[in-house]
Amino acid sequence: MPFSDDVLARLDADAAQIIGKYPRPRSALLPLLHLVQSEEGFVSADGIEYCAAKFGLTEAEVTAVVSFYTMYKRRPVGEYHVGVCTNTLCAVMGGDQIFAELTEHLGVGNDETTPDGKIILEHVECNAACDYAPVVMVNWEFFDNMTPASVRQLVDDLRAGNKVTPTRGPGRLCNWKQASRILAGFNDGQATEGPAAGPASLVGLKIAHEHGWTVPEPSRTSGNGAPDAGATSSAGSGPPGSGVSPADAASPMPGKSPEPGQPPEAGKTPRSRSSSRSNSSGAKGSPAGTGPAKRDGAGESSQPEQESP
Repeated sequence: MPFSDDVLARLDADAAQIIGKYPRPRSALLPLLHLVQSEEGFVSADGIEYCAAKFGLTEAEVTAVVSFYTMYKRRPVGEYHVGVCTNTLCAVMGGDQIFAELTEHLGVGNDETTPDGKIILEHVECNAACDYAPVVMVNWEFFDNMTPASVRQLVDDLRAGNKVTPTRGPGRLCNWKQASRILAGFNDGQATEGPAAGPASLVGLKIAHEHGWTVPEPSRTSGNGAPDAGATSSAGSGPPGSGVSPADAASPMPGKSPEPGQPPEAGKTPRSRSSSRSNSSGAKGSPAGTGPAKRDGAGESSQPEQESP
C-alpha cells in the first residue's frame, strides 16, 4: 500500500535532514532505509521505491542493500526484537542454551515473530559485549549476564507490558519502530542516560590505576619532525612483561626509519651501500646474473634493494 500524503510529507522532511549530512547524497541510503522502516516496522516495497527515487537508483540496487543487512526486515516483525548472541564466547557461556529454550518457550524459530506480534526472536553473531556474556539485546539495548530463567522472565514481561529496564543505557526501552528512527539519526534524548561501561569493561583500567601504570606520552616535535629543543620523552610504565619501558617508548615505530644519528631498530641490519651497488648489473635485489631474488614473508626481498648511483 503506497504511503499516504501525510506519511510522505513526514518522510520528505526527515529525509532532507538525513541527506543534508552527507557530501554525496547516496551515502545516506542506509539511514534512509532505517527511516522508512520506522514508519511500517519493516522495509516494504513502497519503502524501497521511495529510497530508490530519492537517489536515482533502481529498486533492484536498493533491494540488494536491504537484503544484505539483517537489521532491515522485509516483513512485519514484533514490537520487540530479541537478539540472542550465539557467537563463540556467548555460546559457550550459555547463549546456545538460552536461544534453544527461548524458541521452545515462545514457540517460534529464528527470525520469526510470536502470534501476538510482540516478540521477534533472532540469533545474532555478536552483541559487542563479550565481558558480559551471555548477552541478549532488546531493540539494541543490553541485557547482560543472562540465564535461561532470566531471559524467559524478560520476554514474559515484554509480552505482558511490564516495565523492562536495560542492564546498561537508558532507563526505559523503546519499541522497534522507535529504535529504527534512532538508527536513522534522530536522537530520542536518552543517549547519555545510564551507565555505558560497567565494572567488567573497566576492570583493566581499575588495575592500572591501582598499580600506577601509565602509557607513554607523545614527544613534542618541530615542523620538520625533529624533537623540539629541550623536549623530553616521557615513557610510560607497565606491568612486568608488558613491553612498556623507556627503551620501548624511545624506539622508532616498526616500519619507520630512525632519526638521523640514531641506531637502527633492533633486529634490523643497515643496508650496505657498497653491496647494493655491486648488484647493479643484475636483477634488482640479486647478485649479478643470478636471476630474481627469493622473497621472504609478506613480499619482502631477502636481498638488499639496489640503489641508484
